[in-house]
Amino acid sequence: MDPLLIVLLLAAATCAACWILSLITKDTSWVDRIWSIVPVAYVWIFAVAAIVDGRDASRLILMALLVTAWGARLTFNFARKGGYTGMEDYRWAILRSRMSPAQFQAFNLLFIVLYQNALLVLISLPAFMAWQHPARLTAWDTSLGVLFLAFLVGEFVADQQQWDFHQAKKRAGGTLEPGFVTTGLFRYSRHPNFFFEQAQWWVFYAIGAVAAAAGLGVWGGLLNWTILGPALLTVLFIGSTIFTESISASKYPAYADYQRRTSMLIPLPPRRPAVTQRS
Repeated sequence: MDPLLIVLLLAAATCAACWILSLITKDTSWVDRIWSIVPVAYVWIFAVAAIVDGRDASRLILMALLVTAWGARLTFNFARKGGYTGMEDYRWAILRSRMSPAQFQAFNLLFIVLYQNALLVLISLPAFMAWQHPARLTAWDTSLGVLFLAFLVGEFVADQQQWDFHQAKKRAGGTLEPGFVTTGLFRYSRHPNFFFEQAQWWVFYAIGAVAAAAGLGVWGGLLNWTILGPALLTVLFIGSTIFTESISASKYPAYADYQRRTSMLIPLPPRRPAVTQRS
């Protein structure tokens, strides 16, 4: 069977399960719980299909191993925060309070379930390009694989720094100035973990583009249609970040100054505070 068809059928079953479970449990975080799992399955489907077909699967095995490492790290971080214990994302509760029940259920089906699951398929499809255009690994693949792992380590460090801060905040009784982490990587980006997450999927796209270039030519490969995945993921993260920051700004008076001094996503040197001139 065509591996793309298998992926689409699995995605359809996942959508149905997430939607039905959200209705039964009145908990809309089921997509969050499978976020780090299904892309791993999708990419391995393409890798296994290449092996079964007798194609050169070296690039796809590399891609599958990289995504497996991504999924293992993200699953670990989500689990230690209680994500698999029935805890719903606090942002969904806030949105639910701002909508009528009918509006929120439409949002749940169309955005949380269908859009996000479609996005999980799209970010995995550079593996489809590598399946369509099998070729030997190149120095580009090796370099991109190392870059992917560097971004993975960056995200691990950022998540650990955030975890350490919130654990210290918990030990302090729930209050620790300024209320949010501003040290380590968070001195250079307000959301370094978000930046590294997106960067990994852009690198994953680039590995698929290297494969596609062998069959479609350099420009046809570099700018192939699977770029929709990382592009839409970036749009999702920017929208989610803006919404998350509106909540943080309403809770912490110092957050506005942090926003003025620190880049939102791309790690950059912090901006100096404005100098007040005395008359």
